[in-house]
Amino acid sequence: MPGATSTRKDFLSILDFDATDLERCLQLSTRLKAERSLGRQAPTADAIDGRHVALLFEKPSLRTRSTFEIAVRELGGHVMALQSDVALGGREPVEDVARNLERWVDGVVIRTFSQKTLEQFAKSAPRLHVINALTDEQHPCQAIADFLTLQERWGSVRGRTIAFIGDGNNVAASVAHAGAMLGVNVHVASPDGYQLPHTVVQQATGVARHGARLRLFSDAADAVAGADAVYTDTWTSMGQEAQADVRRATFARYQVNDALMSQARPDALFMHCLPAHRGEEVTAEVFESPAAVVFDQAENRLHCQKALLLMLLAPGRV
Repeated sequence: MPGATSTRKDFLSILDFDATDLERCLQLSTRLKAERSLGRQAPTADAIDGRHVALLFEKPSLRTRSTFEIAVRELGGHVMALQSDVALGGREPVEDVARNLERWVDGVVIRTFSQKTLEQFAKSAPRLHVINALTDEQHPCQAIADFLTLQERWGSVRGRTIAFIGDGNNVAASVAHAGAMLGVNVHVASPDGYQLPHTVVQQATGVARHGARLRLFSDAADAVAGADAVYTDTWTSMGQEAQADVRRATFARYQVNDALMSQARPDALFMHCLPAHRGEEVTAEVFESPAAVVFDQAENRLHCQKALLLMLLAPGRV
């Protein structure tokens, strides 16, 4: 394991890794996926034996919660799912929650609204390893699983192009960060007012390698032209339910359908972080087509999150 990785305390963003860390995480994820069939005979089955990891989720979750719970157990650790009423900054200050948990557990996986709240939590507990399970601004665990999925299909992702269609949201931000580090061109097509934040563009540009470019578009077809993969996400994320009708109207021309997919490469993949709303951001025909790798992405969340836990909690075991 490179020395840089062993010093990482938290994983709050793709940007907490350098390119070596990210590539190592993908390599480790591939290995862990292959070794899973060994069960308790796997080399990492007791890698975090005696370690405790708490889950603190302020938002609903199927894939993230399930895969983190399984990941901790398959690595030999103990998982503690905190009750939803233990809100960050609700019953007591964020700093106090962090300083309490630091005395009892080794890591905390947090799904919350604000990235700043997550950063404040991690800063308040210098001995506690904190992982971002999604904020309104970033979804780094998803991005690692996405690129593992693409790597499995393509062998190498360098030089490829991903077109992200729709809201320039947390998923788009983390895909842009990871893509830039891995040498992948990322196109993001969004309506006015919903573009990828300028800060994310600057960050991705700053970590770009191997000539990777991040480009923003207003027209979905322009973004998709010649792309190797087409990615979309729900038009209305958690916490935006009051905007649902407005967003449906605004994003209607950004639906991923057969006509849009035909603008990409003939063998282009379709990606979605789930949950999906067939008939809105994607048609049922595209979602159920052979091009879709959405459930591979979901499966790979488990393997990538196991890799993250090992890199933070037991770097000597990898």
